[in-house]
Amino acid sequence: MSAASQGSRDGRDATPAEGIGLRKALEAILLVIDEPVDVAVLAEVLQAEPEEVHATLEALRGEYAQADRGFVLREAAGGWRLYTDPAAQPVLERFVQHGRSGSLSQAALETLAIVAYQQPVTRGQISSIRGVDADGAVRTLLARGLIEEVGREQAPGQPLLYGTTSAFLEQLGLRSLEELPTLPDLDPGGPAPPEPEPGGYREARRALAVSRDRHRDG
Repeated sequence: MSAASQGSRDGRDATPAEGIGLRKALEAILLVIDEPVDVAVLAEVLQAEPEEVHATLEALRGEYAQADRGFVLREAAGGWRLYTDPAAQPVLERFVQHGRSGSLSQAALETLAIVAYQQPVTRGQISSIRGVDADGAVRTLLARGLIEEVGREQAPGQPLLYGTTSAFLEQLGLRSLEELPTLPDLDPGGPAPPEPEPGGYREARRALAVSRDRHRDG
């Protein structure tokens, strides 16, 4: 019996995987990672024995292969990650080419602007600025060739850093990033306005809008 299992039976806090099961917990993690994750890291996060995690991953790999799924589970680069089945490559190529011809969504445009002005930047930083998860938009921009991986941040976990590509500059007709338009100064300046009286928020919003218009026109 693992130490984690014994702990839960002794009345201590349950491990993260106990509520949903180790298999489901592993699958959930595998679906969101963008690079191979080591068994030791998975075991630490899920508070499970490394041997148990490895055996579960091996079982999942066999099940996916036997079920002839559109994805495969592989051990590569010192860790585990889900990959698309090589047999699906022609379909994926058509899908990517189809996506290149369409217009970008509002989410992708916002993400592209953040990368352009804040680069190099991580997915986590993009999500923090936008206030929503940015994984889908980042994948879209990577597929379009508008952004690329430019390194890793020297921080815990060493998350990937993203920057714009030469294709981004070409599509905007720019010679370098220095030609990007300057962002407007949205700070109206001066001290923060006092807290409105009850019921006075509408008037406060109107006054703030007038202040911003004056600052912009001036």
